[in-house]
Amino acid sequence: MGKLQSKISFHTTKYRADSSVGQTGPAGAPQQHSPAHTDAVTSVAALQPDLCVSGGRDKSVAVSSWRSGAALRRFIGHQREVTKVTSALDSSRVFSASRDKTVMMWELHRTSGPSQHFPGHDLVVTGLAVSPDASQLCTGSRDNTVCKWDTETGECLGRAAISRNLVTHLCWVPGEPYVIQTSEDKTTRVWDSRELQVAHTFPAKQHIQTCCDVSQDGRYCLSCSSGCAGHGAEATLWDLRQTRGRVCEYKGHFQTTTSCVFLPRGPTLAPSIATSSSDSTVKVWDQNTAGRG
Repeated sequence: MGKLQSKISFHTTKYRADSSVGQTGPAGAPQQHSPAHTDAVTSVAALQPDLCVSGGRDKSVAVSSWRSGAALRRFIGHQREVTKVTSALDSSRVFSASRDKTVMMWELHRTSGPSQHFPGHDLVVTGLAVSPDASQLCTGSRDNTVCKWDTETGECLGRAAISRNLVTHLCWVPGEPYVIQTSEDKTTRVWDSRELQVAHTFPAKQHIQTCCDVSQDGRYCLSCSSGCAGHGAEATLWDLRQTRGRVCEYKGHFQTTTSCVFLPRGPTLAPSIATSSSDSTVKVWDQNTAGRG
């Protein structure tokens, strides 16, 4: 897996909200469109190749076009802020979680209300992961539980509780029955969704794990950390085939790293990841070399 170096070097590109770019970046200001929400956007996810879904503090879920930037649909039903949104790619089903302790399923072409409710958590729902065929849903909450649901019937198929497991994020491993979960207890867990049991727990980090993602080939997962004044705030690459420890770390943010994602790989491009942070930057990293000497 390679030896981690105490002195690291990295090359990144920085994108800021004011359109300024550090080092190298795309020319020109980003195109802007009318806002899909009336308050802060809290979560965004890909829906179809040309669509995305977002959730906001305005309690709504919006479906927008990548191409036109226009908001095509707006779903209203939650009583409090929407915390997470997700969907199985190429699916017409959208899932949203909220501070009202519920999860809802929306049909893209449905004209009225949610098509399914998933109540059952005791606190805010902070994690959502849907199976590739959209038949099952895993949810996580600050109530220390992870639940599995049948999306057709709304039936809870399983519920597992672990002390101090305040869930921060969930993601499904493509083509596998496994779900990755990050937690405020500083660990990243791999759940076997068939029996809803923990299959593996990676070594605990020094800071809260805020988010996770899985590569499209299902070989690697990412987690990222809280931090302050340059301490913590790293992203960590884990090998899902050899679960002995971390493969690589990406250090450079000065505040909590709030999100991490594997970027689509072109035929001539090296595998890359992106991280966003409370330090107002987004950084793009070479997956294979960043964090290594």
